[in-house]
Amino acid sequence: MIDSIITGDSIEVLKTFPNEFAHAIISDIPYGIGYDEWDVFHDNTNSALGGTSLAQSNGGTLFKRRGKPLNGWSTADKKIPLEYQEWCASWASEWLRVLKPGASCFVFAGRRYAHRCIVALEDAGFTFKDMIAWKKNTAPHRAQRISEIYKRRGDIVQADNWEGWRVANLRPIFEPILWFQKPYKTGGTIADNVLEFDVGAWNENALKTYCEPFDVVNHSNILSVPYNKCDHGLHITQKPLSLMKCLVSLVTRENAIVLDPFAGSGTTCLAAKKLNRHYVGIEINSNYAEIARKRLEYKVFTLLGD
Repeated sequence: MIDSIITGDSIEVLKTFPNEFAHAIISDIPYGIGYDEWDVFHDNTNSALGGTSLAQSNGGTLFKRRGKPLNGWSTADKKIPLEYQEWCASWASEWLRVLKPGASCFVFAGRRYAHRCIVALEDAGFTFKDMIAWKKNTAPHRAQRISEIYKRRGDIVQADNWEGWRVANLRPIFEPILWFQKPYKTGGTIADNVLEFDVGAWNENALKTYCEPFDVVNHSNILSVPYNKCDHGLHITQKPLSLMKCLVSLVTRENAIVLDPFAGSGTTCLAAKKLNRHYVGIEINSNYAEIARKRLEYKVFTLLGD
């Protein structure tokens, strides 16, 4: 089991793991925003949801599927956030069980539904420790000028009236990383827990190694870790290897076991291996699982940058 990528549904696979197995869980979970088929966790059968516009078919947008306006189109649309929370709750208790007391859990959960993930994990028994802001060096942005919409309608008066205004969001230059901790055992202190289970504290040298100087000097919860050219091409939501190294080294020591229940192309596991930690990745998509195995076997050098 240790130092392997397991192909399967992590909700079921984790049930076979022993209690207090891992020193940390670090995972980029689906965000529930309909990015692709694997990112849908609701029962909404609205025919307008999930379709494809002409711009999407031509590759003109980031999403392959049609999204929803934030205020929804129907009662069923407005249940999507709660259904995402219920999905998070379906695995949160198993995550808590397999972690050692005092162990950390880092979750990439997306800006829109991060609060739903927080509630689900708190209800399962986790302590919500902090929300880290991962500051990226680049992010796509397609906030349309509303004046252009009016121009296409032939409404020049309103186009002039709303010049400089846009629809959609600001450029998403940060992503939240939710930091949870399994409560340490009652009757002791966190210092006692560190000695017994080798987890519970955090390592400032991780910031010195992987983050920009401002983050280091201030012990900031803003992590400025850029993408580089080798951090693309293996998974559509691939994260920088340096960022995952930072998180691994922030809360674990050598020979610890790092678990990623949504392993994708294996970046968390690769970071753990390079830092002399053990790893276990679980990935439901067999193609991504195979990519992860090849990375860990050093068979894709041109994509690793090593």
